[in-house]
Amino acid sequence: MHWIDWTIIAAYLTWIVWDGLRLTKKSHNIEGYFLASRSIPWWAVGLSVMATQLSAITMIGTTGQGYVFGMSLLQYYYALPIAMILVSLTFVPFFHNARVFTAYEYLERRFDPKTRTLTALLFLLSRGASTGAVIAAPAVVLSVMLGVDVTTTCLLIGLPTAVYTMFGGVQAVTWTDVKQMFLIVFGLVATVIALFLGLPDSVGIGEALSLAGATGRLQTMDFRMDPTITYTFWSGTLGALFLFLSYFGTDQSQVQRYLTARSVDDARTSLLMSAYWKIPLQALVLVIGVFMFLFYLFTPPPMLFNPVHDRQVRESARAGEYAVLEQRFTASIEERRKAADAAAAMDRGGDAVARALSQAAFLSADERVKQVRAEAVELVREVSGDRTYNDVNYVFPTFVMTHLPIGLVGLLMAAIFAAAMSTISAELASLSTASVIDFYRRFGGGSTADDRKLLLVSRLATGAWAVFASVVAIYAVEMGSLIEVVNRFGSFFYGSILGVFLLAIGWPRANGTGASVGLLAGMATVGYVATTTSIGFLWHNLIGAVAVCVVGAMVSALTGGRPTPPAEAR
Repeated sequence: MHWIDWTIIAAYLTWIVWDGLRLTKKSHNIEGYFLASRSIPWWAVGLSVMATQLSAITMIGTTGQGYVFGMSLLQYYYALPIAMILVSLTFVPFFHNARVFTAYEYLERRFDPKTRTLTALLFLLSRGASTGAVIAAPAVVLSVMLGVDVTTTCLLIGLPTAVYTMFGGVQAVTWTDVKQMFLIVFGLVATVIALFLGLPDSVGIGEALSLAGATGRLQTMDFRMDPTITYTFWSGTLGALFLFLSYFGTDQSQVQRYLTARSVDDARTSLLMSAYWKIPLQALVLVIGVFMFLFYLFTPPPMLFNPVHDRQVRESARAGEYAVLEQRFTASIEERRKAADAAAAMDRGGDAVARALSQAAFLSADERVKQVRAEAVELVREVSGDRTYNDVNYVFPTFVMTHLPIGLVGLLMAAIFAAAMSTISAELASLSTASVIDFYRRFGGGSTADDRKLLLVSRLATGAWAVFASVVAIYAVEMGSLIEVVNRFGSFFYGSILGVFLLAIGWPRANGTGASVGLLAGMATVGYVATTTSIGFLWHNLIGAVAVCVVGAMVSALTGGRPTPPAEAR
């Protein structure tokens, strides 16, 4: 990478850490540190929420997903506007009026300490693990750039990000997110323009999209009722609805955001801002993946996008087999390029029959490319012993490093860092808040501690969670598409946690015993479904929530119920 690109990255990282640290003076008490003294304007909260969602996982994992599968992932977000409206009408005023630091504080008021503790513990485990996946995304980029192991790059990303979060608190997190959001969007738009310009002069946008459509990569609606298919219209509108309700309504990383807003109306507006813009931004990211596929139709791609594994196989005893595969791959790529050229030409001026025949020839050539690549991936798995090997996360970094001009490479790398840091810092802040408020202050003698001591413990907790997440990241990076990794982590917990809050808010006769037993039953049910069936992970959210509500209501009835509606949060 050119020194200009390194200078851009270094300047950006230095500026963003300094900018976060300078806000330390505004976090001198516990409410200022955790909730920014409830003083953040709605537009800043909204941009911060969006920056947290538009993580490096989105820029790396989702673009790779778009390259391989196309726009089908967009179905995952169809329920988001509905969820945001429901959260704005229910959870937002509820938590604002309760004047809590964490969502789980209310569970003790409504039920008992064990329900609060168990739910908060599940949040810490799920959020800590998913933060590791967020760290893993830029770690992939650094490992490609620097040629060092992923362990080193995970630590390099995770630990520095903790610095301004430890000292600046949510105030620093929010305002750095606002700045980072502009850089992220700029980087995405610049990539789309570069991909457009990278297509051959003889191939227009319309012909290119026709090729993508022929492979199914432009499909955004799949109405099949098969629950084993991960992304369908039904999983995106039903299963994902419960995921989003849990994430934005009960996950501390999001609840903490709208608790920093000045009023209930400001908090609602900030969430609705995300509801309006998330799907278009997600579509933009997936379009990048689709256009990377189109770019590599006319520009030869590597057989493997992960250079580390490529080198490992070349140096192994099976290097000869790999060389033969490379020859087949090169021939297949050239055959596909010619077929793509012919199909594009027919799309411009051929009749319907000619277009159909040319597209069929292109699809046949594309299948042969995929077959050779599948054989290469299998060879890597046999040589490395890693049966989970998947190089989808390396597609976007490879494109950036090998095909973008000097300067733009540095800007894109800085945008990926920005995306990672915005999400990591927000999640570390929420982990620290739940650790201190729901555990240290509740059980560790912190109830009598002054703000100075609580701030010290909070900063130590932030550092500890940064180390934990960095360790998780080392293992998450090879688990497949990072966007799916983080959603799998979340879907294992989200539905059950949401079920507890649905009992608390919507079932007046539910009691603590019912809520706790229901939560355990929900987790057990999701665990059973995840390990014994092939049902898509988005459905785990619905299954967990229903299991908690049904079991919780039954146990509450058997143990005496709760005779009067809750009055604590009025």
